[in-house]
Amino acid sequence: MLYARSGREEAEQVPDPREVTVAVGRNVRAERLRKTWTLDDLAARSGISKGMLVQVEQARTNPSIATICRLATALGVSMASLVEAPEAPSAQVVRAGEGVPLWRGRAGGLAKLMAGVGTRHQVELWDVRIVAGDAMVSEAHPAGTRELLLVVEGELTLELDGMPHRVGPGDAIAFVADRPHTYRNAGQPELRFAMAVVVQQEPNGDRPGERHHHGTGERA
Repeated sequence: MLYARSGREEAEQVPDPREVTVAVGRNVRAERLRKTWTLDDLAARSGISKGMLVQVEQARTNPSIATICRLATALGVSMASLVEAPEAPSAQVVRAGEGVPLWRGRAGGLAKLMAGVGTRHQVELWDVRIVAGDAMVSEAHPAGTRELLLVVEGELTLELDGMPHRVGPGDAIAFVADRPHTYRNAGQPELRFAMAVVVQQEPNGDRPGERHHHGTGERA
């Protein structure tokens, strides 16, 4: 299970946000140059302005989850590879404090990318905490994306297609995530769930919907 260390031990081990920003900039630039793309090429494929791409590559801005996901989709790589989250070649234990924090709620919530696997499908594993009254909002993921959630503590209200789906402790939910959706804690002291995001890839390595710039959402 994904029970994390608590208190000072966890706080000391969470990667510094600046390190994540630098890693994203370095890896986006390296992947873009490997594909021999110009900034204009990447801007057209990702739907992100050239000016923003310059700031990202030079680590002058802290990119949102939406931006990182759009870049990963356009480049045909996993989010984990861009943020340098652990990627296990066969088997690797990822300690609770080693996840990469990519979303922080206003009242203390936290979403960490724990690991990623780059196979025929891109798979991401998340550990998410949302405090009472807070919510994490996501845009539509690339076409064909699936999510699987298992609630560990509290009650999740998943809002999808205008319908709330309540998921309690020990319950799970699977859904197609190529549409806007929201993860909400409607009132429990703390909500915690594990989330797997599975993004399909075409045989040529592109993700479905890449040319349509379907981006994964801002989690805020």
